[in-house]
Amino acid sequence: MRAQGSALVPRTQRPFDRALQSRPPPTARRSPINHPITTKCLYSETSIPYYPAMQKIARRSRPAARPPGRPRQFDMNTALDRAVRVFRERGYHATSIGDLSAAMRLATGSIYKAFRDKHAVFLAAFERYAALSQEQTCNAAARGANGRERIRHVMLSYVERSRGSDGRRGCLVVGSAVELAAVDPVVGARVNAQLKSNESFIAGLIREGQADGSIPRHVPADDTARLMICITQGLRVVGKARVPLEGERLVGVAMKLLA
Repeated sequence: MRAQGSALVPRTQRPFDRALQSRPPPTARRSPINHPITTKCLYSETSIPYYPAMQKIARRSRPAARPPGRPRQFDMNTALDRAVRVFRERGYHATSIGDLSAAMRLATGSIYKAFRDKHAVFLAAFERYAALSQEQTCNAAARGANGRERIRHVMLSYVERSRGSDGRRGCLVVGSAVELAAVDPVVGARVNAQLKSNESFIAGLIREGQADGSIPRHVPADDTARLMICITQGLRVVGKARVPLEGERLVGVAMKLLA
């Protein structure tokens, strides 16, 4: 402004001043964050605000993907076989993570990383033991020429597993039934499933014997199979208690159930 007499006369505006006056005030500028784009929800009439600029910021702030972890440095079946041996000898409650670490030859951290906790180790060991036991039973049955002989070989197989050092370790299914089945529903379900599987297998062999003529038709397959399961599991208890077993004689008595 320049003075002319007693009045102030404005100077000719410079280009920079005119540019400032032509810009809209800050509150009038559109910001991609303050002015969302709206879209309709697929399942209702609700308008959902969508902020493109915020999406870009979130995309830039995402953490980088983690590199893949180190591969497992141990054989799972070997580790589980060692855990099975400890659980068979000591039971669940008397076995500590330290016991498992020493037996499985794994650091405690590696056990927690692979299995989460002792209960998870036990369930994995139980499944491993059950699978190997079923394989032994099937191999024993395969040595028989007919249904009756297959059952006899299965019974002899249980006698052998109940003798010596293996018998003294005990059966993990029997031990779990006594120690955990009544208080742990997960283990209880596994025990029941295993016992039913064994019972069904023997019942199938009885029906096979009835079909080939080696077992009389009047023998009740399901009831006899259940009684034989009681005998086989009793053998494992007796073996754990280190009571001598005369296999041939005991199996001969049990086979009279099929007469």
